[in-house]
Amino acid sequence: MAASPEPGKPVPDFTLPGGVLADGAFERREFSLAAVRGRPLVLAFYPGDDTTVCTKQLCSYSSGLESFTECGAEVWAISPQGVDSHEAFARKHGLRMPLLADTDRAVSKAFGVAAPGIGLRRAVFVVAGDGTLHWKHVALFGATFQSKETLAAQLAALQEA
Repeated sequence: MAASPEPGKPVPDFTLPGGVLADGAFERREFSLAAVRGRPLVLAFYPGDDTTVCTKQLCSYSSGLESFTECGAEVWAISPQGVDSHEAFARKHGLRMPLLADTDRAVSKAFGVAAPGIGLRRAVFVVAGDGTLHWKHVALFGATFQSKETLAAQLAALQEA
Protein backbone atom coordinates (compact mmCIF):
# COMPACT_ATOMS: atom_id res chain seq x y z
CA MET A 1 0.00 0.00 0.00
CA ALA A 2 1.24 3.49 -0.84
CA ALA A 3 2.06 5.92 1.90
CA SER A 4 -0.35 8.77 2.49
CA PRO A 5 0.68 11.98 0.67
CA GLU A 6 2.51 14.54 2.79
CA PRO A 7 1.73 18.29 2.97
CA GLY A 8 3.38 20.22 0.15
CA LYS A 9 3.64 17.12 -2.05
CA PRO A 10 1.44 16.33 -5.07
CA VAL A 11 -1.54 14.06 -4.46
CA PRO A 12 -2.16 11.12 -6.81
CA ASP A 13 -4.35 11.96 -9.79
CA PHE A 14 -7.46 9.83 -10.28
CA THR A 15 -10.78 9.53 -12.07
CA LEU A 16 -13.73 7.78 -10.41
CA PRO A 17 -17.38 7.22 -11.28
CA GLY A 18 -19.88 8.92 -9.05
CA GLY A 19 -22.85 11.19 -8.90
CA VAL A 20 -24.30 14.25 -7.29
CA LEU A 21 -27.85 15.01 -6.23
CA ALA A 22 -29.06 18.25 -7.82
CA ASP A 23 -32.64 19.48 -8.10
CA GLY A 24 -33.99 16.01 -7.33
CA ALA A 25 -31.93 14.26 -10.01
CA PHE A 26 -28.85 12.14 -9.31
CA GLU A 27 -26.40 13.13 -12.04
CA ARG A 28 -23.92 10.32 -12.75
CA ARG A 29 -20.56 11.09 -14.33
CA GLU A 30 -16.81 10.66 -14.01
CA PHE A 31 -14.97 12.87 -11.50
CA SER A 32 -11.32 13.63 -12.28
CA LEU A 33 -8.89 15.36 -9.97
CA ALA A 34 -7.20 16.97 -12.99
CA ALA A 35 -10.52 18.59 -14.00
CA VAL A 36 -10.68 20.69 -10.81
CA ARG A 37 -7.05 21.86 -10.90
CA GLY A 38 -6.91 25.54 -10.00
CA ARG A 39 -9.45 25.23 -7.17
CA PRO A 40 -9.09 23.73 -3.71
CA LEU A 41 -10.74 20.39 -3.08
CA VAL A 42 -11.72 18.53 0.07
CA LEU A 43 -11.55 14.74 -0.30
CA ALA A 44 -13.50 12.94 2.42
CA PHE A 45 -12.84 9.19 2.48
CA TYR A 46 -15.53 7.35 4.45
CA PRO A 47 -16.01 3.63 5.15
CA GLY A 48 -19.66 3.12 4.19
CA ASP A 49 -22.93 4.52 2.90
CA ASP A 50 -25.73 4.84 5.45
CA THR A 51 -23.62 3.92 8.47
CA THR A 52 -23.97 5.96 11.66
CA VAL A 53 -20.77 8.03 11.75
CA CYS A 54 -20.51 8.35 7.97
CA THR A 55 -24.08 9.62 7.77
CA LYS A 56 -23.43 12.21 10.50
CA GLN A 57 -20.22 13.30 8.79
CA LEU A 58 -21.62 13.70 5.29
CA CYS A 59 -24.87 15.30 6.50
CA SER A 60 -22.74 17.83 8.40
CA TYR A 61 -20.64 18.63 5.34
CA SER A 62 -23.70 18.77 3.07
CA SER A 63 -25.68 21.09 5.36
CA GLY A 64 -22.61 23.32 5.68
CA LEU A 65 -21.57 23.14 2.04
CA GLU A 66 -21.55 26.94 1.76
CA SER A 67 -18.66 27.11 4.25
CA PHE A 68 -16.61 25.21 1.66
CA THR A 69 -17.89 26.93 -1.49
CA GLU A 70 -17.26 30.35 0.08
CA CYS A 71 -13.58 29.34 0.10
CA GLY A 72 -13.82 28.33 -3.57
CA ALA A 73 -13.61 24.63 -2.70
CA GLU A 74 -15.56 21.55 -3.69
CA VAL A 75 -16.11 18.55 -1.43
CA TRP A 76 -15.97 15.03 -2.82
CA ALA A 77 -16.84 12.03 -0.64
CA ILE A 78 -15.22 8.70 -1.56
CA SER A 79 -16.08 5.18 -0.38
CA PRO A 80 -15.89 1.61 -1.70
CA GLN A 81 -19.63 1.27 -2.42
CA GLY A 82 -20.95 1.49 -5.96
CA VAL A 83 -22.78 4.40 -7.57
CA ASP A 84 -26.21 2.78 -7.05
CA SER A 85 -25.55 2.65 -3.30
CA HIS A 86 -24.35 6.27 -3.39
CA GLU A 87 -27.52 7.38 -5.15
CA ALA A 88 -29.73 5.73 -2.52
CA PHE A 89 -27.60 7.25 0.27
CA ALA A 90 -27.68 10.75 -1.28
CA ARG A 91 -31.44 10.62 -1.86
CA LYS A 92 -32.20 9.31 1.64
CA HIS A 93 -30.22 12.08 3.35
CA GLY A 94 -30.34 14.90 0.77
CA LEU A 95 -26.55 14.92 0.38
CA ARG A 96 -25.43 17.71 -1.95
CA MET A 97 -21.79 16.82 -2.62
CA PRO A 98 -20.52 14.31 -5.17
CA LEU A 99 -20.24 10.73 -3.89
CA LEU A 100 -17.51 8.78 -5.68
CA ALA A 101 -17.24 4.99 -6.01
CA ASP A 102 -13.78 3.55 -5.31
CA THR A 103 -15.01 -0.04 -5.65
CA ASP A 104 -11.56 -1.55 -6.22
CA ARG A 105 -10.05 0.71 -3.51
CA ALA A 106 -7.30 1.83 -5.91
CA VAL A 107 -7.67 5.49 -4.92
CA SER A 108 -7.90 4.60 -1.22
CA LYS A 109 -4.67 2.63 -1.60
CA ALA A 110 -2.98 5.49 -3.48
CA PHE A 111 -3.87 7.86 -0.62
CA GLY A 112 -2.68 5.35 1.99
CA VAL A 113 -6.09 4.95 3.65
CA ALA A 114 -7.08 1.41 2.59
CA ALA A 115 -7.41 -0.83 5.64
CA PRO A 116 -7.85 -4.60 5.79
CA GLY A 117 -11.18 -5.67 7.24
CA ILE A 118 -12.85 -2.23 7.28
CA GLY A 119 -12.14 -1.25 3.67
CA LEU A 120 -10.71 2.17 4.37
CA ARG A 121 -9.89 4.57 7.17
CA ARG A 122 -11.95 7.70 7.64
CA ALA A 123 -9.70 10.45 6.26
CA VAL A 124 -9.91 13.99 4.96
CA PHE A 125 -7.45 15.64 2.58
CA VAL A 126 -7.44 19.35 1.70
CA VAL A 127 -5.87 19.66 -1.74
CA ALA A 128 -4.58 23.02 -2.96
CA GLY A 129 -5.46 24.28 -6.42
CA ASP A 130 -2.01 23.28 -7.70
CA GLY A 131 -2.67 19.64 -6.78
CA THR A 132 -0.48 19.53 -3.69
CA LEU A 133 -1.64 18.41 -0.30
CA HIS A 134 -2.31 21.29 2.10
CA TRP A 135 -3.62 19.36 5.12
CA LYS A 136 -4.82 15.88 6.08
CA HIS A 137 -6.31 13.90 8.90
CA VAL A 138 -6.33 10.10 8.83
CA ALA A 139 -8.33 8.55 11.68
CA LEU A 140 -6.94 5.58 13.53
CA PHE A 141 -10.37 4.20 14.44
CA GLY A 142 -12.84 6.45 12.60
CA ALA A 143 -15.42 6.83 15.37
CA THR A 144 -15.29 10.61 14.96
CA PHE A 145 -14.74 12.96 12.04
CA GLN A 146 -13.23 16.35 11.31
CA SER A 147 -15.80 19.13 11.61
CA LYS A 148 -16.77 21.41 8.76
CA GLU A 149 -15.40 24.29 10.88
CA THR A 150 -11.96 22.64 11.05
CA LEU A 151 -11.98 22.08 7.30
CA ALA A 152 -13.18 25.64 6.58
CA ALA A 153 -10.33 26.96 8.76
CA GLN A 154 -7.84 24.89 6.73
CA LEU A 155 -9.33 26.22 3.50
CA ALA A 156 -9.10 29.78 4.82
CA ALA A 157 -5.45 29.22 5.74
CA LEU A 158 -4.85 27.90 2.24
CA GLN A 159 -6.32 31.09 0.74
CA GLU A 160 -4.01 33.18 2.91
CA ALA A 161 -0.91 31.20 1.93
